[in-house]
Amino acid sequence: MRAKGITYDTGFVRYGVNSRERFDPELVERELRVIRDDLHCNTVRVTGGDPERLELIAGFAADLGLEVWFSPYPLELTTDEMLSLFADCAERAERLRQRGGEVVFVTGAELSLMNKGFLPGDTLDERVELLTGPDRLREQIAEVGARVNDFLGTAAALVRERFGGKITYAAVPLERVDWAPFDIVSLDLYRTAGTAGQFAEGVRGLVAQGKPVAITEFGAASYRGAGDVGARGLEIVEYDKDAGPVRLNGAYDRDEPGQAAYLRELLEVFDAEGVDSAFVFIFALYDHVHRPGGDPRDDLDLASYGIVKVFDNGHGDTYPDMPWEPKAAFTALAEYYREH
Repeated sequence: MRAKGITYDTGFVRYGVNSRERFDPELVERELRVIRDDLHCNTVRVTGGDPERLELIAGFAADLGLEVWFSPYPLELTTDEMLSLFADCAERAERLRQRGGEVVFVTGAELSLMNKGFLPGDTLDERVELLTGPDRLREQIAEVGARVNDFLGTAAALVRERFGGKITYAAVPLERVDWAPFDIVSLDLYRTAGTAGQFAEGVRGLVAQGKPVAITEFGAASYRGAGDVGARGLEIVEYDKDAGPVRLNGAYDRDEPGQAAYLRELLEVFDAEGVDSAFVFIFALYDHVHRPGGDPRDDLDLASYGIVKVFDNGHGDTYPDMPWEPKAAFTALAEYYREH
């Protein structure tokens, strides 16, 4: 693969609340150095809902020589609010590109699931529930594709007016995106137990379309069996709409080797099938903290896709200046990227 990447979360913004409360620019810059020097990444997808944070962190990454995928991530926004966010971020990304940074603009992600107006349902849970009912979803796919493509045509044109580099969109397969307005075909793509037999063939079909292909999101949570459910690993978490993640909904076994194996296996598929760029989800989820030694339901890291486990307080052993400790997936990813 040309671009060996990982996603860096600047904080998801939902109803005005940022999921990453702790935000220290010096810590961020240090983490980006770890991503470049120790994980051997040459690109990073900088994602989140705060344009100022996105610009700041994208600037740090570009100054370190990393290719930046500038990725505003709208959650529960109207179409007008999304267009306003994209316009603002496209101008910021262009400033970075004019400074000499290698920048790709990602015009949102999974819009039909994360925002109202494309799929039935007023909440994310209601929209995701459609994925569990294939018959109901099948009825919606044609309409969803039409709505998404209509919006993306407008959004891509707006971004191109403000940004002179390559653009893409992080899709989910159900959206059936028309890729004509974009330079790169990008999908958030997870292997599950149900898709394992067709996974490589599906990736091959994406590459056969002719444009460069990016896998903008893939990974697994840290509990046993998480790889079988792919993108739905966070569903074991109980959330408070105001306070965020609270606890797990039951007892789960930690399986860091399983998370690491999942990453290696998918990277091997992407390499073999000619994928251009891949972004592991995710470096750290700061609101899903590791709490060892207490009630297992309080250890939110079991549901985290992060390749480091974040502490409430204190620091790790491997990086004594960092509030986290690498998982097995960190080591596996570093080895893979160094060797390929």
